[in-house]
Amino acid sequence: MDDAMFGGFFVINVKPEYRRPFLDASIFQAQNVVSEEPEVFQFHIMVDETNPNRFYFYEVFRNEAAVQDHWESETFNNWLNTVRKMLDGEIELVARMRSLFPTPKGFEAQKASLLLW
Repeated sequence: MDDAMFGGFFVINVKPEYRRPFLDASIFQAQNVVSEEPEVFQFHIMVDETNPNRFYFYEVFRNEAAVQDHWESETFNNWLNTVRKMLDGEIELVARMRSLFPTPKGFEAQKASLLLW
């Protein structure tokens, strides 16, 4: 597992009046992260089926250094500064994870398809 990727699963609740601006900012951020940060291999945003203002973020990074680089990036900080007032509570970290499948090589092969949004 020494070469396993690092993942994070987060939950974000948004005030109803900010749903659309939050989505616009978050999807824009996700596209930039995937295309501009070479050590990010997955970035998913999902919406709760019963609560349209509850979002789940799943992200996969090469290693812990890539996670830290992401959190310190201009893209992440611009996004956070933009959406902070839109949040209904704090961003909840549900889990930090290590990959078992796909392998790092599999994540690397999948990344190109994420750029086809």
